[in-house]
Amino acid sequence: MFDGKKRVVIENPRPRVDDGRFPAKRALYETVEVKADILVDGHDALRAVCLFRRESEQEHTVLEMTHLVNDLWTAEFQILAMERYYFTIRAWVDPYASWLNNLRKKHEARQDVAVELADGALLIEQAAARAPVQEDRENLHRYAAMLRESAQGDAVLLAGGAGVSELMARYPDPNTFSEYGQELVIEPEPAKAAFSTWYEVFPRSTGMGLAHGTFATLEELLPRIAAAGFDVVYLPPVHPIGSTFRKGKDNSPDAGPDDVGSPWAIGSEDGGHKSVHPQLGTMEDFERLVTIAKDKYGIDVAIDIAFQCSPDHPYVQEHPEWFRMRSDGTIQYAENPPKKYQDVYPFNFECDDWIGLWAELKSIFKFWIERGVRIFRVDNPHTKPLPFWEWCLGELRKEHPEIIYLSEAFTRPKIMYRLAKAGFTHSYTYFTWRNSKQELTQYLTELVEHAPRDYFRPNFWPNTPDILPEYLQYGGRPAFIIRLVLAATLSSNYGIYGPAFELCENEAVPGTIDYVHSEKYEIRDWNLEQSGTLWPFLTLVNRIRRENPALQQTWNLRFLPTDNDFVIFFAKESSEKAEPGSEVILVAVNLDPHNPQTATLTLPLEEYGIDESQTYMVHDLLGDDKFVWQGRHNRLDFDPRQLPARIFRLKRKLKRETDFDYFM
Repeated sequence: MFDGKKRVVIENPRPRVDDGRFPAKRALYETVEVKADILVDGHDALRAVCLFRRESEQEHTVLEMTHLVNDLWTAEFQILAMERYYFTIRAWVDPYASWLNNLRKKHEARQDVAVELADGALLIEQAAARAPVQEDRENLHRYAAMLRESAQGDAVLLAGGAGVSELMARYPDPNTFSEYGQELVIEPEPAKAAFSTWYEVFPRSTGMGLAHGTFATLEELLPRIAAAGFDVVYLPPVHPIGSTFRKGKDNSPDAGPDDVGSPWAIGSEDGGHKSVHPQLGTMEDFERLVTIAKDKYGIDVAIDIAFQCSPDHPYVQEHPEWFRMRSDGTIQYAENPPKKYQDVYPFNFECDDWIGLWAELKSIFKFWIERGVRIFRVDNPHTKPLPFWEWCLGELRKEHPEIIYLSEAFTRPKIMYRLAKAGFTHSYTYFTWRNSKQELTQYLTELVEHAPRDYFRPNFWPNTPDILPEYLQYGGRPAFIIRLVLAATLSSNYGIYGPAFELCENEAVPGTIDYVHSEKYEIRDWNLEQSGTLWPFLTLVNRIRRENPALQQTWNLRFLPTDNDFVIFFAKESSEKAEPGSEVILVAVNLDPHNPQTATLTLPLEEYGIDESQTYMVHDLLGDDKFVWQGRHNRLDFDPRQLPARIFRLKRKLKRETDFDYFM
């Protein structure tokens, strides 16, 4: 049904994911920037408002929208509660503002505006009839009379005055309102979703020598991990490990009597997904670890959720219908030809009792949530049905919106994005394999500037227990420094597979990306105090991240030009509004771990309030060096054997000009 009084068209509101099929996401305290294309015929003035509310509220908060350019309008609100936010858009032609614009033009052209003033007085009286407040009605009638009675010049000034304009804006004609017609949803996420620093460690390798570590020996490492600036400790599966078809060292199909097996072969006579490996300790020990980590050190303990079973898992005996049976009567084990994983049985999500299976798998999350876990890393979610994740995570979020889920889905981009839409908070990414300047620039531009940013939060990992990239295999210590700086500054969420990374472990099975002596299949005796460790450098990088708000965001990334394809240069600002005095972080990295490189770095000085003729200082936070530069082009050397990267800090020029008040 068309209504001739509703002339405004509202198009392309955002953030909007799949036409509102899924919510957009924002972390607690992040800002939602609402935008829409708002159109009308002719040249009439428009007004537009964003109406938003929390799920627990009935009434909307009304925000005036601002016209940016080319029919694009915007408004902002902040996420201040862990409940869903809903917003929509309303717009209408503003007859008073349109009339006032025309009045001023005619008056400036020295035309008689008596009729126009009478028209304006009528508009004011119409607004008075809509005003429920007696004082406002009286004031509006008074303004209408003054327009009719005053000299034309005085009347024109009165018509544009703050008093009458404010009252007229307060009482528009609701019959002219155009509504978008749908409330769009913002899903809140915990603050740590926006900024976190992960350290992965196998608890069984935290003992003395090759003795089996425990939750207690891991607890002893917490002060060290916290002091280095990590706020998430991620543990691979902590459950009992099966013995049937147990894998030996280096994924050997023949396990010896002392081989500990893969933690991902979950389940034995000691229990399954709701139990802990007896050699790690008791459930009480685990709960103590979680509590101590959080309360004393500000660290969240994240655990791995892997929906698969060893042949010895209680589920195999109790619910054989949950697994895929082969024609010979055996259960189908996991395969990725030519690799075989006889120690792992995947679930059959298409089984006849899929409802029972889904419910049980959701209850695994609930079990660990009740024991204090608030962060989960989920193993291979892309090999489980997407509808399952949408249901499971959606149900969990109703009671526990504070939970963070990291998707370990190294798969096709659209599936990774769909998992994020289904409810995953973070995702592993292709960063692990993006090495060149062109690859990094193209990939980060896709993540930061296009649709995925409304629902897909990247978590950058230079290595994992499954992946020792070739770049790290052959680049030596400089390669580890380069990838660390990139991960920690390009993304506000990053992590490392701990001891292997800090000790620059780079020996791979020839021709693969698999670690030799992989910790997935054996206990490792890590000498964390050995010379050459990256621990001091890791600590420095994490401190720089904590002390500089510009690095606590991902979406503020902007690439800047250099004249060398081996040197990447980018900026992040602490304020997206680019206010005077806001912090600017500039990161320059030599991507060549073998050779020194020299590059000219180009800065947009006009945006930073710095004149080309001025000298200005930048402070390198990695080397603690200060450089005095002049102009937009400055040349810099990068020796990978010394320091292959620089993280510069400067401040935009303040309105109050004093010596060096906008430097450093």
